[in-house]
Amino acid sequence: MAVLDSGGVAVPTENGVADLDRLHRRKSRSDSSNGLLSDTSPSDDVGAAAAEDARDRVDSAVEEEAQGTANLAGGDTETRESGGRGGNGDVRFTYRPSVPAHRRTRESPLSSDAIFKQSHAGLFNLCVVVLVAVNSRLIIENLMKYGWLIRTDFWFSSTSLRDWPLFMCCLSLSIFPLAAFTVEKMVLQKFISEPVAIILHVIITLTEVLYPVYVTLRCDSAFLSGVTLMLLTCIVWLKLVSYAHTSYDIRTLANSADKVDPEISYYVSLKSLAYFMVAPTLCYQPSYPRSPCIRKGWVARQFAKLVIFTGLMGFIIEQYINPIVRNSKHPLKGDLLYAIERVLKLSVPNLYVWLCMFYCFFHLWLNILAELLCFGDREFYKDWWNAKSVGDYWRMWNMPVHKWMVRHVYFPCLRIKIPKVPAIIIAFLVSAVFHELCIAVPCRLFNLWAFMGIMFQVPLVFITNFLQERFGSMVGNMIFWFSFCIFGQPMCVLLYYHDLMNRKGSMS
Repeated sequence: MAVLDSGGVAVPTENGVADLDRLHRRKSRSDSSNGLLSDTSPSDDVGAAAAEDARDRVDSAVEEEAQGTANLAGGDTETRESGGRGGNGDVRFTYRPSVPAHRRTRESPLSSDAIFKQSHAGLFNLCVVVLVAVNSRLIIENLMKYGWLIRTDFWFSSTSLRDWPLFMCCLSLSIFPLAAFTVEKMVLQKFISEPVAIILHVIITLTEVLYPVYVTLRCDSAFLSGVTLMLLTCIVWLKLVSYAHTSYDIRTLANSADKVDPEISYYVSLKSLAYFMVAPTLCYQPSYPRSPCIRKGWVARQFAKLVIFTGLMGFIIEQYINPIVRNSKHPLKGDLLYAIERVLKLSVPNLYVWLCMFYCFFHLWLNILAELLCFGDREFYKDWWNAKSVGDYWRMWNMPVHKWMVRHVYFPCLRIKIPKVPAIIIAFLVSAVFHELCIAVPCRLFNLWAFMGIMFQVPLVFITNFLQERFGSMVGNMIFWFSFCIFGQPMCVLLYYHDLMNRKGSMS
């Protein structure tokens, strides 16, 4: 029994010898029709592109069929190859020396034109193995030289009980979404006008930011507690702005005479607002794509990874970063070479901590939260590590914030006729203010290092975009890695640490 599919490819048969005979006859007909196996040398057809393509297609198909049929023929094929028997069914006919081995131009896998078209999984595994080996040796060497530097009060101590006002402030932040919901409900029922609703939303959002800042500055709290409160404050503020802005837009579309979608209707739902406030997104909409179920085993595995990588971050901070920072001078008040050496020495452990932070928060925690809430859209980041410019990085590494900026800052600026470049600067300005709040308020320092660091990204965006357009290579990616992870973050860490130590020294 012999079966051939519609494309003429041989599939398993009971008689391998008959298949080989038919294969040879089919190849002979194809070759004679295309002139590929004539008495002339194969090099005569090199200049003809059409004949070359035809030869590639015929030879590739014949090679695949011959190989598959030879495997099916089993011992009979091997006997014919070794003894020369089998007549026209000889598989060696496919691999004659006269058949060209080089038929078209190809690039090496690591050439600049083909490197991004290849899979580099093996090289990635090699890098992981080398990193594990090298850093394991460094960890053992560090432990043998300095001992165990992690303090027992790293996670919790008796002084942490002084931070209870910050904990109560975190709980009280739920008042502000309820206030925003009340405003929207009053607008729906025509109790207040549109301008009054806008003013109330502005008051609510401003109070939501200023209240935690006041509590943090008044209480002598730990840095970690203050950062946690300010991060939560910024998240709630972004969600409140999105809720007010989106509700206003839906209300405007629902009341307009020329609706884009006639099915748009404005309604206020406390359930949808509550889901939005805990969902892993900053952009409000009445409904979201949902996943069908909760994978409990998957959640347990991700949570275990979260614990492991959080512990790894704590180990690197206590065992490496803190000693380096404590034993360094102020980078702007000492020798230039010494400052460069300190920054470079701090850059590697700081980069490891930053990568662990990204993996823990954006991949593990947000996916765990999305799984528990059946939140379907889990594009929390893109392949920012391949960013060819600083602008690409900011568009890909933090998708919740990027979508919020595009939706509620960038395009609204364009709609009111603000040019593109000022709109980009405004978006970075908003980001810089909140970066400064998250660091300066817990440290009680307002030297604007974080603010200037974010605003410095604006010229880098245009510089790397120019280099990318001019040279078309990964120069922008290299500048991003150097300026952001090798130079920028370690420098900010040193600056804030020494300013904090100087402030404590002057207070004492």
